[in-house]
Parts: sequence; C-alpha cells; structure tokens
Amino acid sequence: MLSVGSVVIGVSDVPRAAAFWTEALGYVPRDEPEDDWVVLVPADGAGVRLSLGLSETPVQEHPRIHLDLYAGDAADQAAEVERLVSLGARRVDWDHYPDDADFVVLADPDDNRFCVIDTGRH
Repeated sequence: MLSVGSVVIGVSDVPRAAAFWTEALGYVPRDEPEDDWVVLVPADGAGVRLSLGLSETPVQEHPRIHLDLYAGDAADQAAEVERLVSLGARRVDWDHYPDDADFVVLADPDDNRFCVIDTGRH
C-alpha cells in the first residue's frame, strides 16, 4: 500500500523558501539543505514532509494543486493569515472566491499559492 511521503513544491530560491516554510509550519530540514533541494519535516516528527526543489517553471495563476493549511476557527485563521503575511506571504486577489468562503488564498515568497482554511465551519 502506498502513502504520501512528501509534497514537492518548485521554487526559485530554495534557501528563501526553506526559511519561510520552516517558520510558517514549524518544520525543520531533514538533512543539510542544498542550494537546489531541501526536505522539511515536522519538528515533532509527525506529519507530511514538504520538499522544496529549484525550478524554473513559471508559477500558475490558477494552480491545479496547492496546500491547504488548517486553522481552528475564524479568529485562528485571521491570526495565522497575519502571521504568514509577516513572514513574507502575500494576499492573493483571488477571482474564484465563493460568497461565503471559508478560505483565504495566500502566496509564498516564490508566489506559490496556498490556502488557510477556517475548519471551525465544518
């Protein structure tokens, strides 16, 4: 039986991306980071790995795959969005928001899109 071992994200600057995602998620490098590759793991050892690889592929405005980061409720979501923005993320003027969206779309410093979800509404 297979399992997801790592989610891989293409980035234009591996050290910058690693700095952002380690702070954003509380992850640590599994091994010594390279200039073109790093695998980040949860500091407590439990959870999905996040691998960052050097890429020259342009970022998609409407990516087919992205990360959903779960927040506990609306207040937690708002606080996490502000924290992530202070770390270098930016808000995305997303043109596909439903009227009562439970998610906020952000972009990391490499412009990869991800969402912060208010899970208190589920």
